[in-house]
Amino acid sequence: MIPSGMLLFDKPAGWTSHDAVDAFRRVFPQDTKVGHCGALDPIATGLLIILVGPATKAQARMQGLDKSYSGTIRLGVSTDTGDTAGKILSQAEPPAVTLAELDALLKSFQGPLEMPAPAFSAVKYKGKALYRYARKGIAVPARMRTSIIRRWTALSYAAPELSHQLDCSSGTYVRSLAQAIGEKLGCGAAMSSLRRDKIGAFSLEEALTLEDLKRLKAADLQPLLTRSLPRLYAALSPLPQNGGGRPPAPLSA
Repeated sequence: MIPSGMLLFDKPAGWTSHDAVDAFRRVFPQDTKVGHCGALDPIATGLLIILVGPATKAQARMQGLDKSYSGTIRLGVSTDTGDTAGKILSQAEPPAVTLAELDALLKSFQGPLEMPAPAFSAVKYKGKALYRYARKGIAVPARMRTSIIRRWTALSYAAPELSHQLDCSSGTYVRSLAQAIGEKLGCGAAMSSLRRDKIGAFSLEEALTLEDLKRLKAADLQPLLTRSLPRLYAALSPLPQNGGGRPPAPLSA
């Protein structure tokens, strides 16, 4: 039986999304297709949807699901990557602001939003990812991305770290949002941590951990894949990319 279905994984810090795909690929028989639905930066942790076998045909549609994040933004620093893992470009003292003022600032971003993709991202320009140009110091035109901020809340603030929670559409770059906050405050800001808590109806509490992955074999994962197919179909059916509810293409063989 060709393995097919969906697995939820809690990506650890330091891993790329491709690292996670490679780790799962080693569990399954050779030549089994494995893909992910929406990359997470190495600095970020949290929910990553892994598709296996014929279910990888749903990859593009699954990437359109809304996302929920929690994390921190460091005020008073600007970097070339938009996060604290990057090279520091400038530093400044954050202004004296209250949690209520920061919460009002975050809420001012709610709604449709057009922002530039980070220079260090996989967004393409002339067929190449932006990060390839950025690593060589080559300037390219800003690649604008439109998204929707459903809800953005400031949870706590202990200077210079702002803790927040974000619900947004696909295509939202939290690093770009952090930079925008820094520009509004006049001191710069960078994403210091990020955790993806939800993708559509799927939550982090359901995800396999790295320790789970280390001890599981393909035979252990097959029942999880089989049970995932109804939920995968349910997630796909209402998406506009799927024709407003037409049954999706078969995801099993």
